[in-house]
Amino acid sequence: MKLYIKQKVFSITDKFTVKDEAETDKYFVEGEFFTLGKKLHIKDANGTEQVFIQQKLLSFLPKYFIFMEDQQVAEIVQKLSFFKPKYIITGLDWTVEGDFSAHQYQIRNKDGNLVVSLTKAWFSWGDSYELNITNPEDEKMALAAVITIDMAMQQAQSRNNNHN
Repeated sequence: MKLYIKQKVFSITDKFTVKDEAETDKYFVEGEFFTLGKKLHIKDANGTEQVFIQQKLLSFLPKYFIFMEDQQVAEIVQKLSFFKPKYIITGLDWTVEGDFSAHQYQIRNKDGNLVVSLTKAWFSWGDSYELNITNPEDEKMALAAVITIDMAMQQAQSRNNNHN
C-alpha cells in the first residue's frame, strides 16, 4: 500500500497532509507551536489522534519518542556518524538504511523484511514523499517513523546552516 505525504509550504508549525493511493486525505500531521522540543500529532481523517511524537530535550544527539494510545511504543535516535546520518528505532526492532540526503531509504524489521520504503519527489512545491508500506498493520508506525526521521534531518540541517 502507498501513502503520500505533502508538506505545507507556508506554515508556522510543521504541517503535513497524508493521502492514500486514491488521493483521499487519510492523516493530518501538525506540530505544536511555542513548545520546548518538537511535538507532532498524527490524526486520522476524523481528527482522532493516532500517534504522538515528542522530541527529548537535553539530549546530545536527536532522540524522539513515539506514542500510541498514551503508551510509548518506539524511540528513534540519531547515532553519531561522521559521514552520513544513521538512525536506530528501538522498541520495534526495526533498522533504517539508505541514502538520507537523497530521501531514498528503507526501514526493515528484525528478519530483514521490508516495512516501508520512502522516496522523495524532487520537483514539487514543498516536500512530497511516497511511502510504500508492505504490511497495512505497520501503516501508522511506518508513517510515524518516516516523519520523525524527516524532522530530525531538518533540525540537523537547520543547526548546520546556523553554524555556517
